[in-house]
Amino acid sequence: MSFCKGGIKTLQVITDFDMTITRFAYNGEKCPTSYNIIDTSKIISEDCKKKLKELFDFYYPLEVDPKRTIEEKFDLMLAWWNKAHDLLVEQKIKKEEIPQVVKESKVMLRDGYKCFFDTLFNNNIPLFIFSAGIGDVLEEIIRQAGVFHCNVEVVSNYMDFDENGVLQGFKGDVIHTFNKNKGALKNTDHFENIKERTNIILLGDTMGDVSMADGVLHIENILKIGYLNDKVEESRDLYMNGYDVVLEQDETMNFVNTLLQLITEKN
Repeated sequence: MSFCKGGIKTLQVITDFDMTITRFAYNGEKCPTSYNIIDTSKIISEDCKKKLKELFDFYYPLEVDPKRTIEEKFDLMLAWWNKAHDLLVEQKIKKEEIPQVVKESKVMLRDGYKCFFDTLFNNNIPLFIFSAGIGDVLEEIIRQAGVFHCNVEVVSNYMDFDENGVLQGFKGDVIHTFNKNKGALKNTDHFENIKERTNIILLGDTMGDVSMADGVLHIENILKIGYLNDKVEESRDLYMNGYDVVLEQDETMNFVNTLLQLITEKN
């Protein structure tokens, strides 16, 4: 296997976050994404929650509709993200409130997450988290879990706070589910600095995640692992065509941890 032969010095990991590093569901209840954590928290008014829920009910079925192409979904997702951002800005969220909101949420990282993060850190393997969620919330989740190690690089939608720590907007261009293929091109410094790491393990849960490494120039081998969490029967063929490995309703990181064990034990 090329990954085992190349070893840890040629390896990097690129992953999505929501529903990939975090669980999709627990005991039959859907777990929150980084946006859901804010959307359903006590710092959001009931009227805003209602409007955000209406956006979700309209756009989420379109996002996961296997009959729609990525091209058809692109502008729909951009509209969803922009409308949601505008509503959140109206709430005048304070930066200091984020840690407590995360602590009180029902977010859960997948079983085996600590092994995943620690194995990469202990072997100096870069972990690039490419998320269409909220970067501030994402970072707080892994910080509270004790796995925000120095080998972790995050690209996401970050909140822009004013001098008083009040949300006034979001930084940069919107990253949504289906425009991640452009993101790597904007982070060429990161990938250029690790250009000797030509073996990539990619983890995602949507068809948009399949293209997360498209902007990386130095690739010899890439293994794409997809978590198929929802609409399994309707989406199986689509995922099988996009990913090398498809994990259906698997709430663990067992597969990738086993793979990492095989690679790291050779060194």
